[in-house]
Amino acid sequence: MNSGQIENNETVNKSLSSSGDQNVQEVVKTAHEELRQLMRQRADIMKRIGTIKQTIVGLANLFGGGILNDDLLELVDRKTSGRQPGFTRACRMVLMEAARPLGAREVCEQMQQKVPPVILHHKDPLASVTTVLNRLVEYGEAQSVVRENGRRAWQWVATSDDGGVEVSDEDDGVPSMPRGSTYL
Repeated sequence: MNSGQIENNETVNKSLSSSGDQNVQEVVKTAHEELRQLMRQRADIMKRIGTIKQTIVGLANLFGGGILNDDLLELVDRKTSGRQPGFTRACRMVLMEAARPLGAREVCEQMQQKVPPVILHHKDPLASVTTVLNRLVEYGEAQSVVRENGRRAWQWVATSDDGGVEVSDEDDGVPSMPRGSTYL
């Protein structure tokens, strides 16, 4: 090859590389936008699932657990089969049934009362609970709040039909609802 052909090949290769980079960048940009959209949708779906679960738990507390069949009990993390619920499931159950925001230590205490075997297998239950509670916040299922004493607490999140976030703060465990809204 002579020097003219080498220079021409280098120019062609740079041109192809440049256009290839633009195509790759466009694909990455499109994938990034789609991933963000799907993550938002997942958060919305998790909030809606939380709302429905909390409504069902509130109705069961109000009218008795007998209104729920086995399948529904399992879906709302309340089935009392021989199998103990997992750690995350137990954290969800405690938050869902709480009438007020709970600190990590309170969640540990509730789990110890309701599902002791789940806590027994953890070297540092408080750290594990804190990690799970923070993940539930990331999933859109829980909300972190700061108490008057400056300590963090977590509460179950629910959404109303208009898309607004509602948090249960009723003493009877029934989710709070804005006027004129329904959850189901």
